[in-house]
Amino acid sequence: MIRSVASPRTSRLLQQVIRHTRQQARFRSSLPWNTVVLFVPQQEAWIIERFGKYQRNLQPGLNFILPVVDSIKYVQSLKEIAIDVPHQAAITLDNVTLTMDAVLYLRVTDPYKASYGVEDPEYAITQLAQTTMRSEIGKIALDTVFRERESLNVLIVDALNKASEAWGITCMRYEIRDIKLPSRVQEAMQMQVEAERKKRAAILESEGIREAEINVAEGKKQSRILNSEASKTEQINQATGEAEALIAKAGAKARSVKIVADALSKKQGINAVSYNIAEQYVAAFSNLAKRGNTLILPSNSGDVSNVVAQAMAVYKNLAVHDPHTTDEEKEQQGKVSDESFSQEDIFRIEDSQSDQTNKTLDDIEKIQKPKGDS
Repeated sequence: MIRSVASPRTSRLLQQVIRHTRQQARFRSSLPWNTVVLFVPQQEAWIIERFGKYQRNLQPGLNFILPVVDSIKYVQSLKEIAIDVPHQAAITLDNVTLTMDAVLYLRVTDPYKASYGVEDPEYAITQLAQTTMRSEIGKIALDTVFRERESLNVLIVDALNKASEAWGITCMRYEIRDIKLPSRVQEAMQMQVEAERKKRAAILESEGIREAEINVAEGKKQSRILNSEASKTEQINQATGEAEALIAKAGAKARSVKIVADALSKKQGINAVSYNIAEQYVAAFSNLAKRGNTLILPSNSGDVSNVVAQAMAVYKNLAVHDPHTTDEEKEQQGKVSDESFSQEDIFRIEDSQSDQTNKTLDDIEKIQKPKGDS
């Protein structure tokens, strides 16, 4: 209807006046009549003028004013009011145009300043909020707008309170309700978010592979260390066992030698040793020609008594030259030996041993001489 009877500029002005009138009606109550006796509601302040001049504020409850000379000029609400800040365009530091709207929460703290300090407090605070928001948005980049949203609200509230102090109005909160981006910028941001997520996924995957390889390498390392320690322990145990076995064998050998020595020092000990040597000699002949086919034997290999005499002569010679053998032991060994063999027997054994050795050497020379020299 307004567009049909007025120009576009006049139509916009009329729409603005209507909107401001509705906001003003919401911002304050309608003016009551002067009935001399007035009842002021709670959380309201009535401004009284006498002959067109400010006279006083009526407090909530029962109040009396003069008729005709006193008039109720303004009615201010002391409650907290929420005002819609309309959509507006703002340019960020990196030249991106944003469309934003917000909600402003304010309260009248001084009814006198709110009535006489500004013509339309709601309109004034709304315009101030829009200009302040544009100014603060121009100081930050697009990427930081969403992160600094809370701090941006705080900065706008501080700026509004500094400017509205003279109007008797206190801004309680300022909340940015909606931020709209250009479609191309929104698509670019979406692509950036997807790329960032792909990057994080690739990084997480590579870190997982690295951790897996590190765990595998660490497992192999620990396995080798444990295997080497087990091998080391096994070798140590084996060496310890072998050493203990050698010590046990040596102890047993020493004890057996000591027992044999004690037996030799007794009467008829040499005869027992002679019997043992003869038995070993006979047993040795049973193993001949088992490992090889070539044998070199003395001519009198069947003379056991000669072999026993030779062994006993060697034993007697070693016992005489042993530095650890005492004189008593040597004398006892000599007695035992004399009891077993006479002096003539010894000479006869030595002569036969010498003849036997010479004969064995002649036989070896004959065997080694080539056939052509024969």
